[in-house]
Amino acid sequence: MAEEEGMVDVTDKEVEVRVSEAVGFLKLSESGLEAVRSGESHPEGKGDPLETAKIAAILAVKKTPELVPHCHPVRITGVKVSFDVRDDGVEMRVKVKSIGKTGVEMDALTGLVVGLVTLWDMVKYAEKDEEGLYPETRIEDVRVVSKEKLPLTE
Repeated sequence: MAEEEGMVDVTDKEVEVRVSEAVGFLKLSESGLEAVRSGESHPEGKGDPLETAKIAAILAVKKTPELVPHCHPVRITGVKVSFDVRDDGVEMRVKVKSIGKTGVEMDALTGLVVGLVTLWDMVKYAEKDEEGLYPETRIEDVRVVSKEKLPLTE
């Protein structure tokens, strides 16, 4: 008989504080960067690109188990999103904290990628060329930069 497949069983793991941070970069043109710096995402007013990307990242972190089939639902206790607007694009960081039996690196990555895609969407009008393509725009260097387990203190 074949081994049953499914989610990894974490029943016997210890409940600990889990923290993970992911980082990535959205390369933008000068006009896209101007849209980010001005806080205006579209001439018709879609809102602040960075603020919208932050909210999207937080929502994505909370929905990770719905999007990534083998991720366990975990009790998220904190999400921090930060941006560094540079000369050639925007670096975004998403740090996730939880209390549970499994890590949150997939939650941090999911929040990061959805945040970066949202940021792209917010400034795409400024990024498109004559053919409606994005010759300079790209998401780069997505990675987990930290993952830690800390004892639960009561």
